[in-house]
Amino acid sequence: MHPKKEPTRPIPAGPRPTGPRLLFSGAALVLAAALVTGCSSSGGSSSSSPGASGSPSAPAPSSGNQLQDDYQKVIANVLPSVVQITTATGLGSGIVYDTKGNIVTNAHVVGSAKTFTVTLANSSKALEATLVASYPESDLAVVKLNSPPSGLKPATFGDSGKVEVGQITLAMGSPLGLSSSVTQGIVSATGRTVSEPKGGDSPGATIGNMVQTSAAINPGNSGGALVNLSSQVIGINTLAATDPDMNGSAAPGIGFAIPAATITNIADQLIKDGKVGNSGRAALGISARTYFNADFQPSGAVVVSVTAGGPAASAGIQPGDVITKVGDTTVTTLNGLTTALAALQPGAKVTVTYQRDGATKTAEVTLGSL
Repeated sequence: MHPKKEPTRPIPAGPRPTGPRLLFSGAALVLAAALVTGCSSSGGSSSSSPGASGSPSAPAPSSGNQLQDDYQKVIANVLPSVVQITTATGLGSGIVYDTKGNIVTNAHVVGSAKTFTVTLANSSKALEATLVASYPESDLAVVKLNSPPSGLKPATFGDSGKVEVGQITLAMGSPLGLSSSVTQGIVSATGRTVSEPKGGDSPGATIGNMVQTSAAINPGNSGGALVNLSSQVIGINTLAATDPDMNGSAAPGIGFAIPAATITNIADQLIKDGKVGNSGRAALGISARTYFNADFQPSGAVVVSVTAGGPAASAGIQPGDVITKVGDTTVTTLNGLTTALAALQPGAKVTVTYQRDGATKTAEVTLGSL
């Protein structure tokens, strides 16, 4: 009988320390060195000639490879909108949001920093940027170039409702500090609710409706673009999963991106107001903490306070009530309650099960907005 395997644990895909150590082997190391130092493979002109056997050289690849042409077209369209963001402690990626110099990225990329250097795609010139605002609850932030250059190319954001499993995706960013890198995969799943581990610059956010992708996402990719073959950004690269059976190393082909609808909703508010008034995330209108039973086991989320006139208060939920279920989802911790709500939408009606004075009760709650 095999031991039960622990589930994969998502980790932020950046930022990573500046000047990363690249762990490659053999010939791959030589190639990596060439990329980092900007060496060209052109080396000098030489003509192709038949070998000793007299066999002709291989024919040139056909230009009729439609999928390859589509890839190259998307890269040409979108990569100029993807930038590298560097702080005093690390680096990540970002997406040009408008011609005014606003750039959207992950909150864990900016961390506590207020100023940054930004490098545009295919450029070595460092541009100064300043924090507009950060919203750690959705792990999103906006920074703005102090002196936006002419010719900035904002990305086009797609319709999150049209993202489907099996669609081809390209992930663009600066994995391991290798700027303007592109990896490819597919949409593996939609509607994922993922909780980030808390620590360092990671806010520990619980984010719903995330896009799961098989495109490689590595440290430094955070804040970069997940793109479809219509040259539209469908998500912002945020997390990669780790496999506990491999000492916490990245689980290949399991990455997560915040969907475009969340990005534009949050970014528009941060740019306009410097804060978020409507997150688009469901809320009960309470503060709570994890409840431990007589055996010191987590067994619910105990309500600490209730917002007057809020969803919970209107449904009769009171301080001291212990929430044990939201809809069909069992709640044993505060994080479990947050995860359950992250999968729901404001305005949805849900049955909340709770304990009061030893009795089990239910309430029909119309969810509000966080």
